[in-house]
Amino acid sequence: MTAPQSQTLDRGLRILEHLAATGSPRPVMEIATAVGLHRSIAYRLLRTLEDRGFVERDDAGRFGLGLTVSVLARGVRTSLQSAATTRLTPVAERFGCTAFLVVRAGDDAVTLTSVEPRDVPSHVTRRPGTRHPVGHGAPGLALLMPEPPDDGDRPELVTARATGWAVSEGEVIPGVRSVSAPVHGPDGGARAAVAVVHTGIPHDVSDVGAALVAAAAAIAADAP
Repeated sequence: MTAPQSQTLDRGLRILEHLAATGSPRPVMEIATAVGLHRSIAYRLLRTLEDRGFVERDDAGRFGLGLTVSVLARGVRTSLQSAATTRLTPVAERFGCTAFLVVRAGDDAVTLTSVEPRDVPSHVTRRPGTRHPVGHGAPGLALLMPEPPDDGDRPELVTARATGWAVSEGEVIPGVRSVSAPVHGPDGGARAAVAVVHTGIPHDVSDVGAALVAAAAAIAADAP
């Protein structure tokens, strides 16, 4: 891996990525260990990020993402986010699952926006900024679906290309299932992927997959 141009900035960004992935406030020592920093260095970085609103502290002194992150996120691929929110809201309500949009960032699949169902006693939360390796989980597989087939492709990816949507279980979070379909760009590649995540099977997977394929096509048309 190439050394970062700015080590301090790289460390701060790694802290933000870790907090986004965990989805809840964490103590300083846990954050420092997760990103491979001494506690004192991690604390100084967290205090700087706190001063700028990128992180916040709860009553127990744990650090989590701050409002500044949300403000910045609203400016990222706004047309794609707007189209996704419009098209995924009925999907989330129909199936009672959190629906979300994922984009590729290097070797990671990163959640850009999510829609949670209303009036559902419990559901899996998917926070914007959450990431996992491309190729793992249904959203990661969906991002790879438009790529040319390869002899080394996973069987799940081969199946996904045949059905039009990807399915996974427990690959990213134990016990959690996901279904996903790619949002195609003008060049035919994967501009993004739409997905739902759940802990049970509330509906036939083919119904969920077909709904996501339709939503993906609508998003591609709404945000060319």
